[in-house]
Amino acid sequence: MPIPALFTPLTVRDLELRNRAWVSPLCQYSVEAEDGVPVAWHLVNLGQFASGGAGLVFTEATAISAEGRISPQDTGIWTDEQREAWRPIVDFIHSQGAAAGIQLAHAGRKASTWRPWAPERGSVPAHAGGWTAVAPSAVAFVGYAEPVALDGGGIDQVVEDFRAAAIRSVDAGFDVLEVHAAHGYLLHQFLSPLSNERTDEYGGSLENRARLLLRVVAAVREVAPTSPVFVRFSASDWVEGGWSPEDTAQVASWAREVGADFFDISSGGLIAGVHYETGPGYQVHLAERVREVGEVAVNAVGMITSGAQADELISSGRVDAVMIGREFIRDPHFALRAAHELGVELDYWPSQYVRARWN
Repeated sequence: MPIPALFTPLTVRDLELRNRAWVSPLCQYSVEAEDGVPVAWHLVNLGQFASGGAGLVFTEATAISAEGRISPQDTGIWTDEQREAWRPIVDFIHSQGAAAGIQLAHAGRKASTWRPWAPERGSVPAHAGGWTAVAPSAVAFVGYAEPVALDGGGIDQVVEDFRAAAIRSVDAGFDVLEVHAAHGYLLHQFLSPLSNERTDEYGGSLENRARLLLRVVAAVREVAPTSPVFVRFSASDWVEGGWSPEDTAQVASWAREVGADFFDISSGGLIAGVHYETGPGYQVHLAERVREVGEVAVNAVGMITSGAQADELISSGRVDAVMIGREFIRDPHFALRAAHELGVELDYWPSQYVRARWN
C-alpha cells in the first residue's frame, strides 16, 4: 500500500524531515530565573515530542532580545549562555530522529506581560521585573501599557538582534529557523495597518509595512545560508480593514525571494476581543489561500487532532504539512498513534517503547 501523505518524508533545502507531523511552537513561560536560559522543563517537554515520532519539533517563541520576551519567564537566544543551554536539548531531539526548529521572536507591544496563570493581568511593572515595550507606533494592545515607537536606530537593532539570534541558533545545532511574524507580535504589528501608523518608509503601503520583515528574513538567510527558514504569519486579523490572506500571500512571495522557504499559517492575535468561528481545521482555508495565491509551500495549524484529518489535508494537496500543538500536548506520542491508525509501520519507534506498540 502507498505510504499515507502524513508519513511521506519532505525535503526542505537539504534537510529531510521524516514525516509531515510537526510540533507547533508552544509557549511554556517556565524560566523561573527570568534570564532566558532554558531549563530541564524544556528538555523534557520538547524531547517527548521527538521520542513520540514528530518529524520537526519547534521551540516556544524564543526571544531575540531581553525586551522581546512576552513574559519575564520566556526563553531566549540573545546570550551565549542561552545558546549553550539549548545545545543538549537539540542534541536529544536529534538522537530521536527528529529535526529541531527554533522560533525567533520579538513580542513588540505585547512584551513584558504576566504569564497566563499569574493572578495579575496586563503589563508587568518595572518594580516586578517588567520593562517598557516597543512597537511600530505608540498604540497599546488593549489592557497593556502604551509602547514606545521604534526609531530608525531601534529598527536597525531589531534586525541585528534577529541576525545574532540566528547565528547562535545555528551554533546550537538547530536545523530550522522560523521568523515569528504572527499573533500580534512585533513583525505582525508592522505588517498590519491596524497597528502600524507610521508615515516613514516602514508605514503606509504594503511594501513599506513589509520592509522590516523582509530585512529580517534576508539577515537570517545571510548568516544561515543552508538552513531552512520558515515564517509564521497570522493570515487574517479577523477585522475589516486589517491584515488579509491576500496580503499574506504577497508578502510570503516577497519573503521567498529574499530567502524564506516555508510558511506557517495561523491567524489572529493582533486585536483583543475579536470573535471568529473555530472548529476542526478552522485555519486551513487560510493556508490553502496563501499557498494558491503566493505559490509557496505552507503548513496548516489549528484544531488538527487526528491522523486521518492531518493526512487528508496533505493528500488532498491543500497544504504541504501540518503543525500540531494542543494534540501533541495531550498525547506527546501523537505521531506514533497516527501511524498505527493509518496502518503505517514506522522504523523509528524508540526501542524502549517497542513493547507498547499497538497490535
